[in-house]
Amino acid sequence: MSRPLIRSLALAFLACNFAISQTKPSGEFQIPSTPDTQAQAAPTKPKITDLDQRPKLDQHTRMLLIQAINAEFARTRKTFPLGYKEVTLTTDGKLKPEDTRLYQLAITNGAAARVGDRIQITNVSIRDKSIYLEINGGPKKKTKWYQHISVSGLGGTAAAPGPDQTRPTGAAITLEFKNYVPELTGPELKQLLDPVFDFSVKSAAEVYLETVPPKVKEAIKNHEVLVGMNHDMVIMAKDRPPQKLREKDEKGAEYEEWIYGKPPQDVTFVRFVGDEVTWVETIKVDGNKIVKTEKEVDVKDGVVSMASATAHAAAAANNEEPVSDKPAGNKPSLKRPGEADDPMVHQPNDGGPTTQRPVDPTGIPPSQPPIQTNPPTRPPD
Repeated sequence: MSRPLIRSLALAFLACNFAISQTKPSGEFQIPSTPDTQAQAAPTKPKITDLDQRPKLDQHTRMLLIQAINAEFARTRKTFPLGYKEVTLTTDGKLKPEDTRLYQLAITNGAAARVGDRIQITNVSIRDKSIYLEINGGPKKKTKWYQHISVSGLGGTAAAPGPDQTRPTGAAITLEFKNYVPELTGPELKQLLDPVFDFSVKSAAEVYLETVPPKVKEAIKNHEVLVGMNHDMVIMAKDRPPQKLREKDEKGAEYEEWIYGKPPQDVTFVRFVGDEVTWVETIKVDGNKIVKTEKEVDVKDGVVSMASATAHAAAAANNEEPVSDKPAGNKPSLKRPGEADDPMVHQPNDGGPTTQRPVDPTGIPPSQPPIQTNPPTRPPD
């Protein structure tokens, strides 16, 4: 074969390969590159490289992680197909399936969230080698127990739940680790999820911290309890108490005591009267006792509740105006001008002081305290 013929065949072969490389396969759907998708790309951040050297996650850190991430709002950087739970993310940022496949599934089955949408993490489950997170209700519609009961009789059989009642509303993603889930902080977990979720929206905890005095904010960061704090602040500083007690003092006044720690560790007793800390006692491992009874902070005015902070964070995530915590002044009335109030109907006393029953942020009614069988007791003085 002559050299000019070989050269011609080689050029023809290269031209065919170039044409094939420029042609997209007919069965592959390509996501158009738009400014919106480009803007949602995850920024480059330093990776956490020492995960394999850390110890395995313990039970206390597990609870802190769930508390830090559960019910948080974020903006999604990826498309999540409706009812899909096979999305996996590795600690080095690799996502499966790829963007193209996720987009195809969202076109076919509907989207639980598109790029840039606001989502909420509605469930967190920490397993041996992974952390499973559900968004917007999860990939499976959760039904009540009574929706699985059918009753038959002379009038026929009760109808089963309709298709809209059993349709999923969200999706799920699994963060996979190499060997086991190591010790992590809340910010580190959010950093590992950064390729898919943008947590730049303020959390409820951040909104709440903006309302507290500087002394309280510093104490919360140092995990210290001050006399004068309320329930929300103590939870922010020390987490929810493992044990609670309800007792009466020498004068018969009721109080609630939160207990942190167990021997041989330091044990801290935090006493509440209403919604205010009045007594903090810490018993050290060496037997020394530190008691605080003098009021250190006054936080009755100007501090929002954690429930209100959560509502503010949700409004900010939705780009809405936050709901004001202040009372709404004069309420609209159906009475004619000059018409007297009905004496049989209770009217609020807008002019005088009012009393409100303190609300326990843990959600446990004061009338139903948890039963403690063997709570730690103070050693004799």
